[in-house]
Parts: sequence; C-alpha cells; structure tokens
Amino acid sequence: MDASPAILVLTPAALLTARKLAEGIPQATLHGLAHRVSGTDVPFSDTLDQIRALYQAGSPIIGVCASGILIRALAAVITDKLSEPPVIAVSEDGASVVPLLGGHRGANALARDVAALLDAHAAITTAGETALGVALDTPPKGWRLANIRDAKGVMARLLAGEPVAMEGHAAWLSTTRMAVKGDAKLRLVLSVKAVEGNADTLVYHPRRLAVGVGCARGADPAEVTRLVRKALADAGLSEGAVGCVASLDLKADEPAMAAVAQALSAPFRVFSADELERVADRLANPSELVFAEVGCHGVSEGAALAAAGQHSRLLVEKRKSANATVAVAIADDPIDAATVGRARGKLSVIGIGPGQDAWRTPEASRLLSEADEVVGYSLYLDIVAPLIQGKPRHAFPLGAEEERVRFALERAGEGRSVALVSSGDAGIYAMGALVFELLDRPSDAGGVSDAAKRIEVVNAPGISALQAASALIGAPLGHDFCAISLSDLLTPWEAIEKRLKAAAEGDFVIAFYNPVSKRRRTQLAAAKDILLQHRPAETPVVLGVNLGREGQTVRVTTLGDLTVDEVDMLTTVLVGSSNSKAVRRGSGETFVYTPRGYAKRIEEKL
Repeated sequence: MDASPAILVLTPAALLTARKLAEGIPQATLHGLAHRVSGTDVPFSDTLDQIRALYQAGSPIIGVCASGILIRALAAVITDKLSEPPVIAVSEDGASVVPLLGGHRGANALARDVAALLDAHAAITTAGETALGVALDTPPKGWRLANIRDAKGVMARLLAGEPVAMEGHAAWLSTTRMAVKGDAKLRLVLSVKAVEGNADTLVYHPRRLAVGVGCARGADPAEVTRLVRKALADAGLSEGAVGCVASLDLKADEPAMAAVAQALSAPFRVFSADELERVADRLANPSELVFAEVGCHGVSEGAALAAAGQHSRLLVEKRKSANATVAVAIADDPIDAATVGRARGKLSVIGIGPGQDAWRTPEASRLLSEADEVVGYSLYLDIVAPLIQGKPRHAFPLGAEEERVRFALERAGEGRSVALVSSGDAGIYAMGALVFELLDRPSDAGGVSDAAKRIEVVNAPGISALQAASALIGAPLGHDFCAISLSDLLTPWEAIEKRLKAAAEGDFVIAFYNPVSKRRRTQLAAAKDILLQHRPAETPVVLGVNLGREGQTVRVTTLGDLTVDEVDMLTTVLVGSSNSKAVRRGSGETFVYTPRGYAKRIEEKL
C-alpha cells in the first residue's frame, strides 16, 4: 500500500495549520516535537532524526516549518529522484506550500491538494508543469514513459516554443498548453505497441495489457520469461504497456512467476480456479485436461482475461513452451492491479533492534511503512508506532508466540502484506525460526494452510541485544563468541548445560539471553558455577538493561561477583573469555574488550 503522509509540526504557532491539514487528509498522521507541541498522534524528540527516518521509510512528509529544516535534515540521505517520497514545506501560517522533493512521486499533486485545503498558494517550480501545464517526465498512474532520458531535451524544446505532434490519445494531455501541429518534428506517441523513442519522440505506454501465465511446478524462470517476452515481441506489444502479470493461485509461489513480474516491472496477481472459470466462455483454447488438473478450463488465457476485466479481449492466444503457457489480453483502460485478483501475499519478518529509532535499519522502517497491517507483541508495536499509524495492529501477549506467527502467516496467505515485528534481530531467539518451522510443517500436522505456504517471506535484519550491549561498553565480542538462552521452557536444561560446558571449555565469550525470570532463578547461578571452573573469577561481565529504551543502563561486574538478583528478563549478560579485559580510563569510564592477538603480531614485527 502507499505510505500515509506524515504531517510534522514543531511549534505551537504551527499547530492550527497542521491540525487543519490532518482533518483534510484522513490517512495522514500528525507528528509533533514532544517538548514543544502536545496532543499529536506521534510525539518525537529529535526533529532531524524523525525527518530522516520518515524519508528513508518512504513516507510522504508535509513539514509545517521552514523549508531549510527539511533541507538540512535530508541533504545527506537524498536518493534517486524516481523513488524518493514527496517532501513538502508549508509555512506556519498556511499561506505558502512548496514541494521540495519527490516531483516524480506526486509531490506537486500533493502540494496542490494541501494548498486547496488551506486556501494557499502552491509554489510549483517544475518548469514543465508551470509553462506547459503537464509534467511530461512524470505521467499519471497507469502510464509509463518508455524513454525518460529523452524527456529533458524534449521538454526544453517545447518550453522554447517548438510545436509537437501527438499520435494516440490520453485525457491527461488534452488540456496542455503545448503547441500541437500534425507534421511537427517533435512527437508524443501514446500506444501499447513497441515503438522506439528517441530525442525527437517521447513514447508513452498505457498499462492496459494483462499477461496471463501458466507453468509446470518448478519451471525454469528463464524459460518462462523467454516465452512471455517472445509472445509480446511477436505481437508487436511493448513490455512497458503491461499492467499486471496474472496466474492461478496454485502458482503463487513459483519462482518463474516472480521472475516474469520482475522482468516486466509489473505487479503479480493471482485468481482462484473458480474465478478463472467465470471467464471460461471467453477462452480461445479451453482445455478439459487443464480443468481436470486444476479446476478451470484455462490458466494463461483465463488469467489474462480476468485481470484485464469484463470488456477485455485476447491479443495473444495461448502460446506454449515445454513447461509454460502465456496469453495476453487488453483492457479498455490502464489496469489498476490493486483491484485485480489478489496479491501473492507477503510476510516481512522484521527485527527492529533493541528499541532505539537510530538502531533500526532503513529497510525495517521501509517494510513497516509499506505493510498493510502489523503483528507483534504490544510493547514492540508501541516502539514503532510512528511508522504504523493508521494500519491495523494485531497485538499478542507474551507466551502466545505460535498464535502470533500463525496469525501473521494466514493473513499474508489471504493476499495481504503483513509485517511481523520482533525486537533485536527476528532470527536470533525471536519469531524468525517459528515462521519457517510453521511453513515447514505439513498442514495436517500443525502447519499453516496451503495459501499461507505460498507467500513471499522477507527477512529484515536488526541489531541484536548482544551487539547493542557490546557496542555500548567497548568490544567484548572482539573475538570468538556464542549465544546461549538459559530458558528451559522450550529446551531441556540438560541440553543447555551441555552447551554451557562446551562453551566454557572452548573459552568463548558468551551472551546469555533469557537469563532469569520470576519463576526461573537457578539457571544463571548454575551457568556461573560451570564457567568458574574454566575461567577466573575476575572475568569481566557486562550487564545491559533496557538496551535502546528508556531506563537503559550498562555496567560491568565480574564473574565472581555476579548475582542472580541483579539480573532480570530485560538484561542481556555478556561474559568475557579468559582473555577479556575491563579497563578503567582516566575519565572514570570503564570499557571491556576481548583482544584478537594483534599485540603478538606487533611484537613479532618489533
């Protein structure tokens, strides 16, 4: 889904304007600088960090503030203009609206909408729009400019008054202020055909084509992609005019389908057999054999016609390769893939780090912003609240991990984009392993549905608690280390004890997760006794509590002095190896590190 706009307000004087915008843009969220502004949806403490986080997550930004603030915040992170979100500055009094970034992603249109709400002036500075009444390098949704590199030169000539010839029709070009002349050297071509653009000719493709694809299980993606591309080329159709790739839902997890959609830069949508059977009377090549196998009389032709809509027609009837079929249908208008069939479904397994915004990766922020809905433990959802405002939240209590993951998988299996949130890294003592365990289990043995098994799964790494604790105190993980959970809820104590002894004998630095709980008070003491048999009592131990969150503390003790009462479930324990050192600096600071042996190399050189 498209990210919801974030309205930033930094002062009480701007709050009236910001609230008026929030009322007029229902999907927007109001972000306020906490120590200055109250009563906003999302309070924040650092303005520049908040602006950067929203930008990197792909959220449109409407800053009710000086444009310079937005510019300074984003100067170091500005990326490709074709992918950046809109960024708009609005004066505190609401009189002026200036689109700063994202003209290729709807900033000018958003600025006009904002100006209309405020009865203000939208300062559109894009030359094409101000002089020609249209941004030729940014066609509207449903259209694709085939040769964008030539747009700048063509627009410069149009701005100089050179006439242009138009071949084809598009409503969005009907009210432009260009000089139109039938025999002009400059041309705008609007067609689903494969037309070559150049310095004199801009080619626009309406995305009216639906490509239906069927394939055998495990078909080679290269074979299927070649078949599709050849079918389009032989029919003289442009790949740029493809609005979606479609197939039977049983094929949702086929790598070949993903490869075709990626090659054509088009969304992939799926239909049930019943849905495809509804267009059976329009098929050019119905097959009883296909019906017997999957429950519909045609996959490629049926998917193409279903995706292109009620009044569509086949331009390319079913074509075959050894393991695949393809057909192409054309719709009356550009295809809105969001209204066609359903998506494959996607589960983003996201590690948000220990909790601090600065320790969350841009990828994690982007996936959260893109998700349709979010699943997780309530505390973790609260931590990422600024990025999931307006999205359905499904909070589960501690102890309901399997229910949480199963729910997320099944929601994704219905075609949604779901974010499953874990603290730290989702693949380290978190939800990642359970996701793949449930996908691996047979459906009749406690696994998930067949639809859930066909979803796309994306893992976004996060900073784990052991990394955070180590970074805050020095480099105790500077040499070989391991991580051991002391919880025996899922792992027998005998197995944990065996691993403790092996790690102790191997002289690993050890990160203890789940060291104690209200019920479990003996495991950490037992682990301490095992370790003391192999390393000195003076071995440094790092205790990190509430890492990345309010109340964070990091302190150093020794293995001999470590007690169970100073540790809880929110504590990460790092126990050094026999070589780890705790050093007190002149300033009074203590740092811990584990040397890798560089001193020996230096001695050898000397």
